Amino acid sequence: MNIIHMKYAVEVARIGSINKAAEELLIAQPNLSRSIKELEADLGITIFSRTSKGMNLTSEGEEFIGYARKILDQIDDVERMYRQGVPKKQKFSISVPRAGYISEAFAEFSRTITGDSAELSYYETNAHRAIDNIFTLKYKLGIIRYASVYDKYFKRFLEEKGLEYELIAEFSNMLVASRESSIASLDEVHFDNLTNMIEIAHADPYVPSLPLSNVKKEELLDSIGRRIFLFERGSQFDLLSLNHETYMWVSPLPDRILDIYGLVQKKCIDNKRLYKDVLIYRKGYNLTELDHRFITALIKSKRAYFTKDS
Repeated sequence: MNIIHMKYAVEVARIGSINKAAEELLIAQPNLSRSIKELEADLGITIFSRTSKGMNLTSEGEEFIGYARKILDQIDDVERMYRQGVPKKQKFSISVPRAGYISEAFAEFSRTITGDSAELSYYETNAHRAIDNIFTLKYKLGIIRYASVYDKYFKRFLEEKGLEYELIAEFSNMLVASRESSIASLDEVHFDNLTNMIEIAHADPYVPSLPLSNVKKEELLDSIGRRIFLFERGSQFDLLSLNHETYMWVSPLPDRILDIYGLVQKKCIDNKRLYKDVLIYRKGYNLTELDHRFITALIKSKRAYFTKDS
């Protein structure tokens, strides 16, 4: 079996298109197709099913690509181990939900990085992409967030994917709004107090085996007529700060963020829904010293911000 052909197959699986993979690999598309067919012939299996929409992995192909990635990672490790005169690059990669306490932990963790060579990857996204990044982008860690009522769906899905999972935090979301908003001065906030306001929500919730429409219906209050859907975290604070009619459900925010944007954080009496933040990584993966360092910073940050009204 040709190692180069194995690398080609992994790249096609990552991209899902033989034409785009050929561009990335800087080889002609017919040559790439021929290499994949030779690999399939050597193995006696069909790795990809060819469709008008691209290249999809067969069940045998998924199993093979999983092994192939491990083999190629081991080859890379051996090459790095015996390469002379090149300092070993420190690497850390994680996909996370959009959460203030996690970004604070990452910032503190980044201050501990020493040496001349380091590469840290921090990706804010939803649970689906965080899981996918472990398999397609070789991210080592992920943190996924989901409502506790969906616990069985996620645990079953993670086990099917061969992923370990560890609970980081379980909490109720807090309300955050401008200090000039109608709820800022209230001692107690109820759902009724939100009816005439505008909810800011992230547009990409995800639960395995459930349609997006069902998940959104569960996550969003029927009584709210106006919403702004966002995909990234930076804009939400500007909106909350500048539009005093807006509010958002969030995990507990650091006081530093609240002060910078002129926001208040409130507990809603009617909100009984619990959420979980769960650390995930491949089964068999040994956490590195950097991973442990980040987790230590994460737990410290959680303890600091989840003690009040959470």
